[in-house]
Amino acid sequence: MQLVRGLHNLRPRHRGCVATIGNFDGVHRGHQAILARLRERAAELGVPSCVVIFEPQPREFFAPGQAPARLTRLREKLSLLAEQGVDLVLCLAFNRRLRELSAAEFVHAALVEGLGVRHLEVGDDFRFGCDRAGDFNFLLKAGAMEGFSVEAATTIEVGGERVSSSRLRQVLAAGDLPLAEALLGRPFALTGRVVHGQKLGRQLGAPTANVQLKRRNTPLSGVFVVSVELDGKQYPGVANIGMRPSVQSDGKPHLEVHLLEFNGDLYGRLVRVTFHRKLRDEQRFASLGALKSAIDADISAARSYWRTSSSFTSQD
Repeated sequence: MQLVRGLHNLRPRHRGCVATIGNFDGVHRGHQAILARLRERAAELGVPSCVVIFEPQPREFFAPGQAPARLTRLREKLSLLAEQGVDLVLCLAFNRRLRELSAAEFVHAALVEGLGVRHLEVGDDFRFGCDRAGDFNFLLKAGAMEGFSVEAATTIEVGGERVSSSRLRQVLAAGDLPLAEALLGRPFALTGRVVHGQKLGRQLGAPTANVQLKRRNTPLSGVFVVSVELDGKQYPGVANIGMRPSVQSDGKPHLEVHLLEFNGDLYGRLVRVTFHRKLRDEQRFASLGALKSAIDADISAARSYWRTSSSFTSQD
């Protein structure tokens, strides 16, 4: 899969494709249905498939302090799109200049001149352009004039409700990991690099890997049974994600993982943390002794989970 950052980096070889546009935060089953149709249409026309995304996501640009929690950072999103067989990702910087483009200007600059789109696959509720003036009907008319077809993506439902990034955030915030897995088509996971932390876990007898989140807020919080992928191997663990109310906080969310069966140096390593079961909410403890007792209970609960789980086999 090729990544192109900005319209100015498009080349003649990128013209002529089947495209879709959106945030694709989470790359959930609704997104996957769009991407499956994208692949089909690309194969029919004999052209590459292209996904147009924005960084930052528009709501992060307009109200960074109030934007919804990211389900996937850019690195994670690109990896998931590659797994879905996407040929090209055009990542556009969402800034004041892009925000002020009219719907017609965006279509001309990005879809016609930039990508030479042959077919466009979007949701029927898709809005774009300055003041969100462009919609599906606008695209139909633009396509008829510029020579590309437009198709509305099929809505995917789970449990009688539409699969969406907003619904997924609600489900994760509630700690309903089985439903989140049903919406995603895979267990929810976060990827990050292990960095140095306060090393309080060592003092409490439970050393932890401090996984860099690079997020203002997280879609879930609390203590969870997790597994950690490192160099293609899976290790059982228990993790706390949130604001760490029992220690001095820096106002940022943290992900701290204690591996049950691993001895080694993780600093600087890129790991993937998959969430399997919520054990409890984050809570503030009056003393380090009380915190240690809670951590010991969490580790015991995680060990019990892995002893009885048939879905995991530790790899040394």
